[in-house]
Amino acid sequence: QVQLVESGGGLVQPGGSLRLSCEASGFIFKNYAMSWFRQAPGKGRETVAVIDAEGIDSKYGDFVWGRFTISRDNTANMVYLAMNNLRPEDTAMYHCARLNFGSYGLAAPYEHRGRGTQVTVSS
Repeated sequence: QVQLVESGGGLVQPGGSLRLSCEASGFIFKNYAMSWFRQAPGKGRETVAVIDAEGIDSKYGDFVWGRFTISRDNTANMVYLAMNNLRPEDTAMYHCARLNFGSYGLAAPYEHRGRGTQVTVSS
């Protein structure tokens, strides 16, 4: 079955950096676009970034402002999110998701997501 397991979250001070990882299994990873999204208590889900199946194209939510980079390694079935210059408003649970086959974009649908990794930005 499809499994997505995130790691790399934690507590970081404002201006700090984190690198999130997502290990995928149970499907042909290189055939699917992938996504990172986040959800904070009391807030709606926000798509942070998406990357196409080949790892050639990526898109970001407006709030990223060049601070984050999504990448993938199709030989290792991994997708990553490097986050720099973190702000308190970035505090949220971060999830990776497998976009539906043939789908791509910030609003693309997904059926599978991981349990998430918590990112807390605070001094």
